[in-house]
Amino acid sequence: MIIIKILLVLLILTMTVFTIIRNHSKNENISWEAEERIKKILELRPFFYGGIGAITLIIALFTSIYFTNEQDIGFTSLMGKTTMIDGPGMHFKVPFLSQKHIYDATTKGMAIGYNEEDNASEEADSLMITSDINFVNIDFYVEYRISDPIQYCYGTSNPEALLKDISMSAIRNTVGQYDVDSVMTTGKPEIESKVFDEIVAELEKHSTGLTVSNVTIQDSEPPTAEVATAFKDVENAKQNADTVVNKANEYKNTKIPAAEAEAEKIKQSANASKTERINQAQEEVAEFEALYTEYEKNPDTVKERLYYEALEEILPNMEIIIGEDSKIVYIKGNETLEKNVTDSSQNNTEANSKSESETESKSNK
Repeated sequence: MIIIKILLVLLILTMTVFTIIRNHSKNENISWEAEERIKKILELRPFFYGGIGAITLIIALFTSIYFTNEQDIGFTSLMGKTTMIDGPGMHFKVPFLSQKHIYDATTKGMAIGYNEEDNASEEADSLMITSDINFVNIDFYVEYRISDPIQYCYGTSNPEALLKDISMSAIRNTVGQYDVDSVMTTGKPEIESKVFDEIVAELEKHSTGLTVSNVTIQDSEPPTAEVATAFKDVENAKQNADTVVNKANEYKNTKIPAAEAEAEKIKQSANASKTERINQAQEEVAEFEALYTEYEKNPDTVKERLYYEALEEILPNMEIIIGEDSKIVYIKGNETLEKNVTDSSQNNTEANSKSESETESKSNK
């Protein structure tokens, strides 16, 4: 539009000059020499108009052609109608009337809380209060790009300033929901995610033409050196605690399998002993039941056999002579033992005889 105005002014001035000269030539008091000079000047009028026209044509040609690369995004506007520029390369537009708006579409960054050039902290933006009423200096870096050039051009007067205000509001609102320990240590990823989501949601309510791609916490520290040292000590203590816990878990993971294996071994040994004892008891029960069955059939024979087996078990190294009436008549090996056994045998014989007599008397009655 400026070029059009310049060309129009130049054309108007040229026409005015030639009009004045032509009117002056009609003056009757003008001399013949002056009249001839005026005629020669008026003869140059077509050349002036032609030059202006040529200049206009050249300017129109150069202003109707433009080029864009892969990083560019933009549109053209003509009498209120906008047209997006389609891809990189050479493009055409209506000269003088159509305007092009081309912007860099690569990702840019916005530092919040510090100066990006010298990394100096800006406490007006970085100093924030946490949920546990503590102060902290925290720096953010917001990455964004132009996604809609039409909204970027016409939506707001300063899209970047609006993005910064939205980002500051989201950051303060989110940081105020966490305690200072989380802001300084473990809560950073969650804070970054929440700030990002809040910025994106708020940008959708405004026609900025900007899209946020990432939000990161560059640094977070207490506002004074003494507090910073204390927080570093706390962070180191937490890291040491994590190390101790990891070592304890490693020790636990080493000892528990060994203990479980030992317990399983003991359990299997106990089950084997249990099975062995059950089998042994079942064998003894079977032997007893078989002996009892035989005893019911021949009680005297079974008693006699049990008596002999008991003697063999008690006197394994003795020579025992038994008479025809199943009485011990001689034990070779120890005189005291021989006497005791003989007396015991006689006592048993007398007791058996007495028991048999009592049984027979009861039967006769």
